[in-house]
Formats: sequence, C-alpha cells, structure tokens
Amino acid sequence: MVGGGSWATALVKILNESNHQVNWWLRGQQAVDHLLKKHHNSHYLSSVSFSPGLISPTNDLREVIRVNDILFLAVPATFLPEVLENFLPEDFQDKIIVSAIKGMIPDKNQIIAAYLYQHLGIPFEKIVIISGPCHAEEVALEKLSYLTLACPDEAVALSICELLRCNYLRCISSDDIYGTEYGAVLKNIYALAAGICHGLGYGDNFQAVLISNAIEEMECFVKAVHPISRDIKNSAYLGDLLVTAYSQFSRNRTLGTMIGKGYSVKTALLETNMVAEGYNAAKCIHEVNKQYHVPLLISEATYRILYKGVSARDEMQKVSEKLS
Repeated sequence: MVGGGSWATALVKILNESNHQVNWWLRGQQAVDHLLKKHHNSHYLSSVSFSPGLISPTNDLREVIRVNDILFLAVPATFLPEVLENFLPEDFQDKIIVSAIKGMIPDKNQIIAAYLYQHLGIPFEKIVIISGPCHAEEVALEKLSYLTLACPDEAVALSICELLRCNYLRCISSDDIYGTEYGAVLKNIYALAAGICHGLGYGDNFQAVLISNAIEEMECFVKAVHPISRDIKNSAYLGDLLVTAYSQFSRNRTLGTMIGKGYSVKTALLETNMVAEGYNAAKCIHEVNKQYHVPLLISEATYRILYKGVSARDEMQKVSEKLS
C-alpha cells in the first residue's frame, strides 16, 4: 500500500479482513512509528485498529515496490509524480498496479492509468482502477459498500475483486478503464458544484435537477473520450456521482459548500483538512475538453468559480437558467 490517507487506511483494513499481510508505505517516520506502537493511523480513520502481525509500516518505498507483486496507489494525484519520480519502468516489471486515486495529474492533464502507461511503461492490462460508490469513512464503520474494479484484462480485475471482497464489501469487474476513471474525476467536480449550490441556499429540488444534468454531461464526455458501449446508470458512474454529491463524508461537497457560503477559494482550500481532488480536476477537464469540445455547462461553471474568480452566485444562477 502506497499512501497514508483515508483511502489507504480503509483499503488496508479491507485487506486485513481476509488476513492479507500488507507492506504499507507512509511518507513520514513519525506516522510509521505511531502505527508500529499504537496500531492505528494517527491522522486518518483513527478508530480503525490493525493487527500488528498483518501490517508492516515503512517509509522505504523502494523496498515496498521491490518485494510486492501487487501495488495499491492511494496518494493524492498531485503528489503521484513526486512519489514515483525516482523509479524506472523495470521497477514495475510484471507487477499489478491498483489505483485508488480519484483525480488527474495537474499540468499533464492525465488520468492515472494514462500517466502510469506513458511515464512508467506499465501496460493497461496490468492497471486496475478502483471506483465507487464508496467512502472510506463508511468502510471504517463496516457499512455495506460496493466497488467496481476496472481493467482491460478481466482476469486481473477479478483477481483484485477476490482480494478485496469481505463481509461488508462487494466487488464487481469492468473493462471500462477510461470511462470509470474519467467518471470518478468528473463526479468530484459535480460534487463541488453541488456543494456550492448547497452553500448558496439551493434546496433538494434544485440539487436533483443539477445531478440529473451532471450525469448527462458525464455520459457525453466519456463517450467522446472513449466511445465504447457502457451503461452510465451503473453504480461505477451514477452511483459514485450520487454518493459524492450528497454524502456528509464528501470532501468535495464540503469544499464547495464553504465556497457557496462565501469563503474565498484559497481560504476554503486551506481549511479543508484533506485533499479535494475536484479542485485540480476542474482545471484538468477544462484543458482536456479543448480537444473534444463537449458542452460541459456545470463543469465549466465550476472551473470559472474556482479559477477565474467569478461570483459563485451569479455563475450558478446562469446554470440554473439552462438546466432542464
């Protein structure tokens, strides 16, 4: 496991449920020492306790990558290039890479699978993308949850499904690696928009229309980027969007709510304790869409609020007049 945040912690818990030993990389020695001594993550999902015999915390990433055949990536997308900058394609030879990252690489405007393929030569058939609907906080509470594991090689996707499946987690496979990953990116932007509208005082009636239009936008965009047969109503797309747009655990909705209530974008980002991937994603999708020219009313409005300093109230009023 590469990462020390909420999702990394939740995934280690899931793996431990089936008695899988996990070599767990965390950036700081203090975090490693705390896990070794106290058997829980001091900063994220601290209520989750781990069996000392099933986790091996370390800050030696090279050793973790060397000795493991399956690597889970659960760091914010912004930091992934830095985390992997000293590694070469041969370091990942014949390994399966499972990405639990719900964002895009800023500046490069790439989804994680494309970045891993282009910069580290990892075949798409060896990359598995985890999508929801699933919040780490509910995993910690052992609430029944669902994941979709996407990989062009169905056998690889199913093998990770078996690894993660436990009494409170259901897993299904998909071959739509582009659609599920872009869907996971877009749903964070739409959750930000939903939060902004909530902060502005819009009610449930409007939110329902907003999210109905958001799923239509998502369908148009992923169809333009990767035109294969898919059902956008499946839980990997619509379900993930719904939980992120409505849940109390959604950091993107929380960030948006703060902005809607009048916080500046900078202040809201500083006061948000965890990374809200939708912030960088809004700019990345704006740049990517210059190639595809898909009408993205809600995503573009969110981008202008976040990056162009336009009034959230004025921008969402314009959006409300165009929704159907």
